[in-house]
Amino acid sequence: MSVEVDMEKCMHCGACAGTCPVNAIFLNDLLPEIGSDCTECELCIKACPVSALSLRGE
Repeated sequence: MSVEVDMEKCMHCGACAGTCPVNAIFLNDLLPEIGSDCTECELCIKACPVSALSLRGE
C-alpha cells in the first residue's frame, strides 16, 4: 500500500506535510510528494481538508 495524492483535488495547503510524524511528505512547488519513509499511518489522509489523499492498494 502507498499514499496517493489526487492532484486535481489538492489545494496545496500543506496540511498533509505538517501532520506527518516522520516528515515523509515534501512540498515541491507546493505539490506534495510522498517519500519512501512513509509509514502509511493515514494521519495525512485525515488532515487533508479536501480528501485529496488516499491509500492505494487496499
